[in-house]
Amino acid sequence: MSRPRTPPVDDALIARWRAAWPEALAVWSRYTRLRDPRLCSTTVSAAGEGLSGSFAMIRLLDQSVVIDLQAVRQYALEDFGVEILAHEIGHHVLAPATALDHFRLIARMRRALPTLEQHAAMVANLYTDLCINDRLQRQAGLRMAAIYRALAQAPAGPASRLWTLYMRIYEHLWQLAPGQLAGSGFADADALDTDAWLGARVIRVYGADWMRGAGRFATLVLPYLLNDQAAHDKLQAWHDTGAAAEGCLPNGLHAFDPDEDDDIVHPLDDPAVSGDDVGTSGPQPAATRSTGQAREPFEYGEILRAGGVVLSPHAIAMRYYRERALPHLVDFPRRPSPRAPEPEMEGLEPWELGDSIERVDWLHSLALSPTPIPGFTIMQRRMTEEPAFEKRPVPVDLDLYVDSSGSMPNPQVSTSFPALAGAIVALSALRAGASVQVTLWSGKRDVMGTTGFVRDADQILHVLTGFFGGSTCFPIHRLRDTYPAQGQRQRMTHILMISDSGITTMFDRDERGNSGWDVAAAALRSAGGGGTMALDLPPGWEDWAGTSGDNPWGQLQRARDREGWAIHAVTDMGQLVDFARAFSARHYGVQR
Repeated sequence: MSRPRTPPVDDALIARWRAAWPEALAVWSRYTRLRDPRLCSTTVSAAGEGLSGSFAMIRLLDQSVVIDLQAVRQYALEDFGVEILAHEIGHHVLAPATALDHFRLIARMRRALPTLEQHAAMVANLYTDLCINDRLQRQAGLRMAAIYRALAQAPAGPASRLWTLYMRIYEHLWQLAPGQLAGSGFADADALDTDAWLGARVIRVYGADWMRGAGRFATLVLPYLLNDQAAHDKLQAWHDTGAAAEGCLPNGLHAFDPDEDDDIVHPLDDPAVSGDDVGTSGPQPAATRSTGQAREPFEYGEILRAGGVVLSPHAIAMRYYRERALPHLVDFPRRPSPRAPEPEMEGLEPWELGDSIERVDWLHSLALSPTPIPGFTIMQRRMTEEPAFEKRPVPVDLDLYVDSSGSMPNPQVSTSFPALAGAIVALSALRAGASVQVTLWSGKRDVMGTTGFVRDADQILHVLTGFFGGSTCFPIHRLRDTYPAQGQRQRMTHILMISDSGITTMFDRDERGNSGWDVAAAALRSAGGGGTMALDLPPGWEDWAGTSGDNPWGQLQRARDREGWAIHAVTDMGQLVDFARAFSARHYGVQR
C-alpha cells in the first residue's frame, strides 16, 4: 500500500492524542496504569524509538506505547486517537500482556505453520489484534470498524487473499454486510467465507483464553500465507508487536507448554468451534515435537528473534543452557545457626555495693590491695556473650574439561548434554563458593577456555556453548600447565572430564615428549581433590580390554584401577544430566 508523504504533524494533533490517553486507559479499567505514550511528530523520530514500518508499536520491556503521528496522518486516522491508543493498551493488558506469553504465542504459531515459521510473529499479531479489536468494538463501543473503512479508502495494492480473509473475519464478528471491509470480487468466495466464519468462531470461543486458540487460528490461515507477498506488505502497517519483546529474556521459554501440541488443530476439527460432536475430517497430525520436554536451542533462538530479541546464536545458547540448568542446581548455601552463646571475659572493673558477689575476682583484687574497699580495690570480671558460628567448609574448586569433537553435537543447534551437564556442575560450584576453570577441546589447537579459575558465570557458559567439531585429541598441555609437576594448588580442586572413549588421547605424549600418564598423575596429585570421568561408553566396555590392555578400554581400566580416576559410564548422553545433578549434590550440596 503506497502512502503519500506528509509533513510533520503540528502540536495541536499531539495535544489531541495526549488528551485521548486517559480515556483510552479507562476503556480497559479506570485503574489501568501505563507510562505516557511516546507521541512522535515525525517518522524519523519514531524510528529513534524503534518504530519502523508501522504507525504504532508496544514495548513490553518498559511498558510503553509508541505512535508515529506522521504515519497516522498519512493513513488519515487522526480522528481515531482513543481507538488506536486503546488498541495498543490492549496488547499490554490482554494479549500478549507479558514477554513470556508473547514468546509462548509465537512458539505455538511456529508449530502450526510448518515451512512458514518465519511468518509466525505476523500471524500472532493478526490473532491478538482480532481478540483486542473485537472486545473494543462490541464491549467498549469504539469505532474499530471505521478504522478499517478508512483504510479501505487508501490506494489499493495487489490483491491479497489473506487480507481479504482477515477483513471478512471482522465482518462476521461485527455482523457487517459482506464486502464492507473485505471488498468484493475475490476468488473462491464461498470457501473463503467459510474460513472467515471459522476464524470468527475461534475468536469468540477462545477470546477469554486466547493462548489456547492460537494454533487453531494459525492452522486456518496457513494456506493463505502461501505465495502472498501482497499480504505481507499490506499487513506490515499493522505489525505493532514486531519488536515488542526486544530486550526481554524471561525464564521458562525452553520448556513446552503441556497443551502446546493439542492446540495444533484445524478449527473445523474442533467441536467447540464448528459445533459438531466430531470433526468432519478427523484430527490433524500434530507437528513433530523435539526430543524430550524441552525445545532445541535453534528453535529457542528462532522464537526469541521472532519476538524482537537481537542476540547472536552464541549468546542465545548461553541463555538456553543457563535456563535448562537452573532446575538442577544445588541450593544456595545457608549460614549455619549460631550455637549457644558462650560468656567471654573482656576485662576488669570496680565492684560496687549491690553488684553480684559472685562476679568478684578476688585474685586480682587482693593482688591490687590487701584491703578490700568496694568501688576502689575490689575488682569484678566484665563479661560479654558472643554467638558462635560453625566454620563453613571451603568447597573444592572445579577444573572442567568438555569434549567438543565431531562426535559431539553443536550446542547452538541441538541439545548438547555434555554442555548441559557442564553447566549444571559449574553453576552449582559457583553457588557453593568455588572457582571454576572450563576447557572446551577437540584437538591440540582447537581449545577454548576461561582465563584460569574464575567465578564469572557468563565466561563459563560462553566456553561451554562453543563448538569445534574436529578430530579428537586431548590438549595435554592445558592439563600440564594448570598443575605443575611439583607442589599443590592452594585450594583443593576436582578435575572433571566429560567426553567419550576419545578421552584416552590424554594419555598420549605431549608436544614435549612427556607421557600423558605422567601429566595426568601429576595433575591429580597437585589438584588434591580427585578426578572423575563422565564418559559415553558402550555397555560392557570393561570386557573389551583384553589381556594387554593396549586399547582405549584397557587404558580406561588402568586409569580407574591404577591411576585413581573415578569413571562414570553412561550409555546415553541424556544420562549425563542425572550424573551432573548427583555429582553437584555430592560435592557442592548443602550438608544436612
